[in-house]
Amino acid sequence: MLRLPAVADQFYPGNPAVLAREVQGYLEKDVSKQAALGVVAPHAGYMYSGKVAGSVYSRIRIPERVVLLGVNHRGIGSSAAIMREGFWDMPNGRVELDSVMADLLVTHCPLMKDDAEAHRHEHSLEVQLPFIQGIRSDFKLTPIALSFLKYSDCVSIGHALAQSIGEIEDSTLIVASSDMTHYESQEVAGRKDRMAMDHIKALDPEGLYRTVVDHNISMCGVIPVTITLLACLELGAVNSDLVTYATSGDVTGDYAQVVGYAGFIIH
Repeated sequence: MLRLPAVADQFYPGNPAVLAREVQGYLEKDVSKQAALGVVAPHAGYMYSGKVAGSVYSRIRIPERVVLLGVNHRGIGSSAAIMREGFWDMPNGRVELDSVMADLLVTHCPLMKDDAEAHRHEHSLEVQLPFIQGIRSDFKLTPIALSFLKYSDCVSIGHALAQSIGEIEDSTLIVASSDMTHYESQEVAGRKDRMAMDHIKALDPEGLYRTVVDHNISMCGVIPVTITLLACLELGAVNSDLVTYATSGDVTGDYAQVVGYAGFIIH
């Protein structure tokens, strides 16, 4: 099965040479790289969130396997949709899907469904790939698109993910794709996002989930981030470091309605 790019020439350049130059422009040079269990990175158009994403990916090593948790913005298909086999066709090369990891996840978690249709038009996972490919081309991908779930379902998926990674024993990176507050003033977005980011930094998945729900924070990837924190904790995470935070207003100069972008490294 071959998935074609859905948002090339919209969220990022579709021309391979132009895309490679833009990604390398966002990746910082002369910074130390570390092994990571997981990261949180934004998924807006690169002109808005590329600097934040680049600052995260610049500081980590990309291992053999990447599990990418994104948002099902369109609500198409299963609420926890995985693609088990095939390739994702990207401007800078095809990415092979990790059938071994996917099979383990489906086995360990009945919530996980093999559903390619949920991924066909979704951008939140796709926009991460050029950054990963800009660092390493020979990785295998497990893409998972998530709708809003109960916290207990997040716990089930997080446990299954940690269990699957433990059984494979290869180095694996979990990427949670999320933007933060959407279309509120810089002041309100900053205040709400600090509440959510405090829980990410504290490795507190339930606190993050409850805070986003209770305070009506429009953080679209709260489910991917919650699951990532749960899995990373089970895998032995001890730190979650905020790399950088920015808003769309930093690019446009319009601070009346902004979208927030945060980057974290979990290790």
